[in-house]
Amino acid sequence: MAVPCASLPFPSSSSLLLKASSFSSQFPPLLSPSHLFLTVFSRQAPTKSTNARNSNYTNNTGIAYLNYPVVVKAQTSSSSALSREPMLPPFNVLITGSTKGIGYALAKEFLKAGDNVIICSRSAERVESAVQSLREEFGEQRVWGTKCDVREGKDVKDLVAFAQESLKYIDIWINNAGSNAYSYKPLAEASDEDLIEVVTTNTLGLMICCREAIKMMLNQPRGGHIFNIDGAGSDGRPTPRFAAYGATKRSVVHLTKSLQAELRMQDVQNVVVHNLSPGMVTTDLLMSGATTKQAKFFINVLAEPAEVVAEYLVPNIRSIPANGSTKPTYIRFLTGVKAYSQIFSRFAFGARRNRYLLED
Repeated sequence: MAVPCASLPFPSSSSLLLKASSFSSQFPPLLSPSHLFLTVFSRQAPTKSTNARNSNYTNNTGIAYLNYPVVVKAQTSSSSALSREPMLPPFNVLITGSTKGIGYALAKEFLKAGDNVIICSRSAERVESAVQSLREEFGEQRVWGTKCDVREGKDVKDLVAFAQESLKYIDIWINNAGSNAYSYKPLAEASDEDLIEVVTTNTLGLMICCREAIKMMLNQPRGGHIFNIDGAGSDGRPTPRFAAYGATKRSVVHLTKSLQAELRMQDVQNVVVHNLSPGMVTTDLLMSGATTKQAKFFINVLAEPAEVVAEYLVPNIRSIPANGSTKPTYIRFLTGVKAYSQIFSRFAFGARRNRYLLED
């Protein structure tokens, strides 16, 4: 039932400020001139265990970084538009790490828009299951899948060959594959295996995928667009208790900028590298660290299901090739304005309380 605004229990400005001040004293400053920094998992959750080693697995941590800038409207270069084939829908799309979470949601949304999609994962069983499910909904000739471990150069080369065999060319390549090894603990306590998993997947894997995607698209008359997905740490803020993950996500932005500069130096205008920021998404990775009061608060207030995020991102992604854009963009789902509004609504009206997780 709709409630008239006048009947809402609107607190006084002084009480609201007092409440916000009291709550925010538990966190680092939320505001800065160009970023919104939210500590989500940085405090230890209470644990009954007296074993310090065991408690590391329950005191999960994490952070989310939200930047102010919104989608950049790219301008079409008339000279480049004349020198390459127009890129018209339906588009051919390849998404790494796309058998679950935001990658799978993006695949579904592209298929809903009429595009053709290739999905991949390091698990052959998950690929088979995901392809079967998507084909049941969208048809046999719209979606393909193959096993690919992005950490292995041969696997990524085979992925390119599979894409060319299945669809001839790729218009949109989204680098979504990533890992935190489902580990939230200080770096000093991280295992060799976890560090290798995170760094090789998020950094080496991304480099290999970008290299092979660029090489493929340079030989396509249509060119192509590559989107690298960022994450916590991408703006350079600290990521305590998953420092390795944050460091790799910072490298995503640097790598994207470096590739953009390299392509400009080579006067390449038909291959463009972009950044993509989904914000806080209620994936297994995020929810696995939701054991603290602060984590539950921010997940309830700011996080969205993968399907909701994909519904916003996909039309913005598709608009870039559709408009003939050759300008790099940084597409963000959760902007600073949106985050402020939702946090204010929570303090003012109790909105989104217990939305996904029961808060203490």
